[in-house]
Amino acid sequence: MFYEPHLRNHGLPHDPFKALVAPRPIGWISTLSKDGIPNLAPYSFFNAFSDRPPVVGFSSVGWKDSATNARDTGEFVCNIVSRSDTDAMNQSSAPYPSTVNEFEMAGLEMEASRLVKAPRVKGIAAALECRTTDIVNMRHADGAPGTYFLVLGEVIGVHVDERIIRNGRIDPLSMKQLARLGYMEYAAVESVFSLNRPEV
Repeated sequence: MFYEPHLRNHGLPHDPFKALVAPRPIGWISTLSKDGIPNLAPYSFFNAFSDRPPVVGFSSVGWKDSATNARDTGEFVCNIVSRSDTDAMNQSSAPYPSTVNEFEMAGLEMEASRLVKAPRVKGIAAALECRTTDIVNMRHADGAPGTYFLVLGEVIGVHVDERIIRNGRIDPLSMKQLARLGYMEYAAVESVFSLNRPEV
């Protein structure tokens, strides 16, 4: 099978693109609006892009509240989603109006961050406090503007629950990090193996 995404000529009921680029970590982005209203929303177009400086980013289709707030205030927090957070994460994905606090809708408590004003999810396994560095329109190959905006931020503070640290390292089996697959499918990290790079 071969298809061209812009033609959507795959002949399947659903586009397989996102199912092929998976699993994808979920960035549970918390922000404050310029008026001080908290917002919390999950993004599966999320990842880390460098470690010096440490940069993470999430991609928003249009100017959703998370992207708007990160632009207007210059900061956001990425809460790392574990399996136990699944229901609350999913509830926070509903298309609430910008005046609604998703923390409350998902039955979550907020906890103050150290270096940014945006709150983090209380009890989360890990959270990354970020300052917005760039916002990039994801353009088409011909240069035409796209509908997604990649919000990049430098991680300036990291919170880690000590329960997920084993022998001086983050233990992915304790964390059970949640990932997005294709369609409406998810997976949790439940199997891990090590692989050393070959020497030349």
